[in-house]
Amino acid sequence: MLASLAGTAGASETSVAPTADAKALPSVNMEATVKAAQIDPRRPNNNFTPGAKASVLLVERALRDKKLLAAKYVDGHYGTTTVTAFTKYQKSLGYKGVAANGLPGKASLTKLGAGRFKLNHVIVPGARVKYGRYVVNTRTKKMLTEASRLLGGRKIVLDQGSYNPGGDPTSKGTHDGGGVVDISVKGMNAATRTKVVRELRRVGFAAWVRSPRQGNWPWHIHATALNDTDLSTPAQHQVGDYYLGLNGLANRGKDDGPKVKPIRTWEEYLRARR
Repeated sequence: MLASLAGTAGASETSVAPTADAKALPSVNMEATVKAAQIDPRRPNNNFTPGAKASVLLVERALRDKKLLAAKYVDGHYGTTTVTAFTKYQKSLGYKGVAANGLPGKASLTKLGAGRFKLNHVIVPGARVKYGRYVVNTRTKKMLTEASRLLGGRKIVLDQGSYNPGGDPTSKGTHDGGGVVDISVKGMNAATRTKVVRELRRVGFAAWVRSPRQGNWPWHIHATALNDTDLSTPAQHQVGDYYLGLNGLANRGKDDGPKVKPIRTWEEYLRARR
C-alpha cells in the first residue's frame, strides 16, 4: 500500500523508515503474510498458509501488545479476527477506505514492527497510472504488459480498471481498490479466451472468463492481482478462493479456469524467471 499517512479515502500506504536497528530484529516475510491474509479467512478450517506462520505470529503478537487482538488468536492463522485487528491498527494510523483493508501494507507493517521485527520480500503496488483509458497501479500495469508479451504481443484491452468505487454495481466492490481489471474479449473465440486467462494466471492474476449466465454482465475476463495490498475486501476474497480452487463468485463453485501450477504471485513469477 502507498500514499500518505494522513489516510485520505482510497489512498494507499506510503513507506516509512524503520526506527530500530533492523539487523538485530527477526524478519517478517511480507509476501507470505499478505498471502495468508487473503487465503486464511476463506479456509473452512484453521490451517496455515505454507511459509507464513512464523511471520504471522510476529504480526499477531504486535497487535496483541497494542490491545487490538486477544491472546487466543495469536496462532499464526491470519483469519478474519486478525484482519479486523489489523484494520483497526491501520485506522489508528489515520488510514481510511482501501488503505484500511486489513492487508498488511509496507508502511503499516513497518510502523507496527518498529523495535520488534524487520521486513523482507516487500510488496509495493506503486503509483496510480493509466493502462489504456483506465486507472491501475504500476504493479498491475507491469503484470498486464508481461501477459501481453507472453501472448505474442496481443493487446490487452480493459473494460474496467481499478480504484473505481461504485463504478459498476455488478462488480460488488471488487474494483473499489487496486489490482482488479475487467478485460474485453471482443474478437476472441473460446480457445483464445482460455489462452489469455492462462497467461494472466501465469504472471500472478486470479483470472476467469465470465459469461452472461453467471451474472448480470457481458462476456469478459475478470482478473485480480494476487498479493496486491490495495485490494478491496471482495477482491481479497476472490484471491483466497482462487488459491483454494474456487471460481471467485458468490456461489464459491469449483474453479472453471485453466489450471496453472504452481500458483505464483507477480514477485514469485519474476524470481522464477531469473
